[in-house]
Amino acid sequence: MAEGVGTIEMAALGRPFQLGMLYDCRNDSLVPGVTLWDLNILNTDLHKTSQRNTDFSIIASDSIEDKSSALNLKASLKASFLCGLVTVEGSAKYLNDKTTSKQQARVTLQYRTTTTYEQLTMSHLGRHNVTHPDVFDQGTATHVVTAILYGAQAFFVFDCTVSSDENKQDIQGLMKGIINKIPQIEAGGQGSVHIKEQDKLQTNNFSCKFHGDFALPSNPTTFEDAIKIYTDLPKMIGENGEYSVPVRVWLHPLNLLDNKAAKLVCSISIGLVACSEAVLEELDDFDRQCNDLINHKIANQFPEIGQKIKQFKGMCQRYKFFFQSKLAQLLPSIRGTGKQESLLADLLNTKEKSPFSKHLLTTWLEEKKREINIIKSYVSRMEDNDIEVASSGSELDNLIVDFRVINMFCFMFTSLKHHEPYLADLTNYLNSSNDETQFQISDEDNYLKQNIKQWLNSDVSQQIRSCAILFLKLTEANKTDEKTKFIIASTEDESNPGASLYLYKNGTLVEKNFQLPPKPSSPLIDRKAHNSVTLKLQPLSCDPGETVKHRVEFRKVSEEVWIQVAREDKNECLTVLALCAKTQYQFRYVVCVHGVNVTSDLINSKTLPTSP
Repeated sequence: MAEGVGTIEMAALGRPFQLGMLYDCRNDSLVPGVTLWDLNILNTDLHKTSQRNTDFSIIASDSIEDKSSALNLKASLKASFLCGLVTVEGSAKYLNDKTTSKQQARVTLQYRTTTTYEQLTMSHLGRHNVTHPDVFDQGTATHVVTAILYGAQAFFVFDCTVSSDENKQDIQGLMKGIINKIPQIEAGGQGSVHIKEQDKLQTNNFSCKFHGDFALPSNPTTFEDAIKIYTDLPKMIGENGEYSVPVRVWLHPLNLLDNKAAKLVCSISIGLVACSEAVLEELDDFDRQCNDLINHKIANQFPEIGQKIKQFKGMCQRYKFFFQSKLAQLLPSIRGTGKQESLLADLLNTKEKSPFSKHLLTTWLEEKKREINIIKSYVSRMEDNDIEVASSGSELDNLIVDFRVINMFCFMFTSLKHHEPYLADLTNYLNSSNDETQFQISDEDNYLKQNIKQWLNSDVSQQIRSCAILFLKLTEANKTDEKTKFIIASTEDESNPGASLYLYKNGTLVEKNFQLPPKPSSPLIDRKAHNSVTLKLQPLSCDPGETVKHRVEFRKVSEEVWIQVAREDKNECLTVLALCAKTQYQFRYVVCVHGVNVTSDLINSKTLPTSP
């Protein structure tokens, strides 16, 4: 879009504007040390008017859009800020203050005041009144500052961490109601502040940051500090506004003074600025989500999860810098020639065909959240039984070599370190970003299946569940046995995906996939009498080791309680004695492994009658 010949009004953003200063709108930069007029001429015939106005507003959003609106930032200047062409100072540093967590409720109080409006007159801007016309030939500037509105702004940024059982919007609503009272709160003598006791209790968890055009003796950190500073702001600007700073400026095109001067040919379309803003907002949001996951208890207990999230976060930050650098290259060229705006559209389209597309980034992060939530559910259940998590190999070794323990069962997550092709693709894309088109994804669905594989599929989930059930059974069966202990850890074991039970005996790993033996076969009736039944016990299908205990249990069909008969030796036959004649009994074979029973199916048999 052609910019035309009109004057441009823009936010000063803490930059040191002066009347008569030159400005280059192609890269939104001041041109110091070069002027059209001598200083004595410049200070002659200035037009100055008082423009006193003060207001405040509440901002309950942390978006780039709402922050820009608070500072009256128009699309073109916003684009320059987003890509780093413009460095902000004073109150405009509020633009750089972003929340770092999704659990952070934020409400901002904005204070605005204006004092004086100052402008050049026609005695300066007449075609023949320029002292140094050779400046037009240099091509270093496109505009000259012809008017400045002076004043000051301040932003009090209040944050409150929201716990998992609180509603963020409810907390923000509460904060907004309290902060809205600040302009009405009066300061007492000696700097004291009168706050209602109920409000004081609610603000104890508020933190405060200050961004302003005022020189403070110290920055506020609490709600009470903020009130004291707020009530003093009118005095800090000076009785006659002598401490005010430029808040808005007006720029006059140089080519209206001399057509040889450089000019702004084209401004960036609002649609492309909005799309660029959305990309950076999206990357900032991923950063917040990563921070929350990195600080999650599970990511600390299992560092391999946290490490992958940190790697993902680092790649997103690198891509953001790459994207901003591309913008910073394109914007001055588009504004100066008007011929390359399509390259900005290409940059946005290329991103969505790359590994950094919003859908792929979201899918990977959502999968990590799912992984953490599932692991949390298992670990929480186990920690209820006072089972420790070994977060590193050295912690695991220290627990295993405890000489007081004979049997150590470890619930081992075995797939947390699995290779992630997607993370490698993010790295490779950034390393080859001189030609990012060579890494375009044509079929995103197929790419997802191949590169963001869900190791927590239904089969693996069932395996983890089965291991957890057995682990908790063993825990319950051995809770009074001081020589048998239980821990949770992680290792890489592709042969047992998901999770597996590792058994250490006297500090040595003896089993990487501990399982209970299969259900034993039902005993066979070898012979019977009026007061006994001899059972033939079928051998187990596998050797469960020396920790196994064998027994037979029996009861009358009419009764509930089972009676146990231990198998003291390895004879295949066991005789159950002291039975009642002509009575129906049930029998079953029980194998006990580390306190957990595996039971055969029942058989029925009736004792013989007594002899006549």
